[in-house]
Amino acid sequence: MKRLFWLALGITLGVLTMRKISRAAEKLTPQGVASSIGQGLSDIADAVGEFGADVRAAMSEREAQLRESTGLDGQLGQRPAKPGSPGSRPAPREAQ
Repeated sequence: MKRLFWLALGITLGVLTMRKISRAAEKLTPQGVASSIGQGLSDIADAVGEFGADVRAAMSEREAQLRESTGLDGQLGQRPAKPGSPGSRPAPREAQ
Protein backbone atom coordinates (compact mmCIF):
# COMPACT_ATOMS: atom_id res chain seq x y z
CA MET A 1 0.00 0.00 0.00
CA LYS A 2 2.85 2.39 0.81
CA ARG A 3 4.52 1.71 -2.49
CA LEU A 4 1.32 2.43 -4.40
CA PHE A 5 0.94 5.77 -2.54
CA TRP A 6 4.50 6.84 -3.33
CA LEU A 7 4.13 5.72 -6.94
CA ALA A 8 0.93 7.81 -7.34
CA LEU A 9 2.56 10.77 -5.63
CA GLY A 10 5.61 10.54 -7.92
CA ILE A 11 3.47 10.32 -11.05
CA THR A 12 1.35 13.29 -9.93
CA LEU A 13 4.40 15.42 -9.17
CA GLY A 14 6.00 14.42 -12.48
CA VAL A 15 2.90 15.41 -14.46
CA LEU A 16 2.56 18.74 -12.65
CA THR A 17 6.25 19.51 -13.17
CA MET A 18 6.05 18.69 -16.88
CA ARG A 19 3.01 20.93 -17.30
CA LYS A 20 4.77 23.86 -15.64
CA ILE A 21 7.89 23.34 -17.74
CA SER A 22 5.90 23.10 -20.99
CA ARG A 23 3.96 26.31 -20.15
CA ALA A 24 7.21 28.14 -19.42
CA ALA A 25 8.74 26.85 -22.68
CA GLU A 26 5.62 27.87 -24.60
CA LYS A 27 6.00 31.44 -23.35
CA LEU A 28 9.50 31.56 -24.83
CA THR A 29 8.38 30.63 -28.36
CA PRO A 30 7.91 33.43 -30.90
CA GLN A 31 4.13 33.10 -30.65
CA GLY A 32 4.27 33.24 -26.85
CA VAL A 33 6.51 36.31 -26.91
CA ALA A 34 4.26 38.01 -29.46
CA SER A 35 1.23 37.24 -27.34
CA SER A 36 2.93 38.69 -24.26
CA ILE A 37 3.93 41.84 -26.15
CA GLY A 38 0.42 42.22 -27.58
CA GLN A 39 -1.12 41.88 -24.14
CA GLY A 40 1.37 44.39 -22.72
CA LEU A 41 0.59 46.92 -25.44
CA SER A 42 -3.12 46.43 -24.88
CA ASP A 43 -2.66 47.07 -21.17
CA ILE A 44 -0.64 50.23 -21.90
CA ALA A 45 -3.29 51.49 -24.33
CA ASP A 46 -6.00 50.93 -21.71
CA ALA A 47 -3.96 52.75 -19.07
CA VAL A 48 -3.32 55.70 -21.40
CA GLY A 49 -7.02 55.89 -22.24
CA GLU A 50 -7.98 55.89 -18.57
CA PHE A 51 -5.35 58.55 -17.84
CA GLY A 52 -6.73 60.73 -20.65
CA ALA A 53 -10.27 60.35 -19.31
CA ASP A 54 -9.08 61.31 -15.83
CA VAL A 55 -7.25 64.36 -17.20
CA ARG A 56 -10.32 65.48 -19.17
CA ALA A 57 -12.56 65.08 -16.12
CA ALA A 58 -10.16 67.02 -13.89
CA MET A 59 -9.75 69.69 -16.57
CA SER A 60 -13.51 70.15 -16.86
CA GLU A 61 -13.87 70.35 -13.10
CA ARG A 62 -11.07 72.90 -12.80
CA GLU A 63 -12.49 74.95 -15.68
CA ALA A 64 -15.87 75.04 -13.93
CA GLN A 65 -14.16 76.20 -10.72
CA LEU A 66 -12.28 78.93 -12.58
CA ARG A 67 -15.40 80.08 -14.44
CA GLU A 68 -17.32 80.28 -11.18
CA SER A 69 -14.58 82.16 -9.36
CA THR A 70 -14.02 84.66 -12.19
CA GLY A 71 -17.68 85.13 -13.02
CA LEU A 72 -17.35 83.84 -16.58
CA ASP A 73 -20.22 81.41 -16.24
CA GLY A 74 -22.71 83.69 -18.00
CA GLN A 75 -23.67 85.83 -15.02
CA LEU A 76 -21.74 88.91 -16.13
CA GLY A 77 -24.31 89.98 -18.72
CA GLN A 78 -27.15 89.73 -16.22
CA ARG A 79 -25.96 92.43 -13.82
CA PRO A 80 -26.23 96.03 -14.99
CA ALA A 81 -23.03 98.05 -14.62
CA LYS A 82 -23.13 100.97 -12.22
CA PRO A 83 -22.74 104.40 -13.82
CA GLY A 84 -19.21 105.65 -13.51
CA SER A 85 -17.72 102.20 -12.96
CA PRO A 86 -14.78 101.16 -15.18
CA GLY A 87 -16.92 98.75 -17.19
CA SER A 88 -19.81 101.14 -17.87
CA ARG A 89 -20.27 103.08 -21.08
CA PRO A 90 -20.73 106.83 -21.06
CA ALA A 91 -24.20 108.13 -21.80
CA PRO A 92 -24.72 109.08 -25.47
CA ARG A 93 -24.60 112.80 -26.19
CA GLU A 94 -27.72 114.39 -27.48
CA ALA A 95 -27.56 116.29 -30.73
CA GLN A 96 -27.74 120.07 -30.22
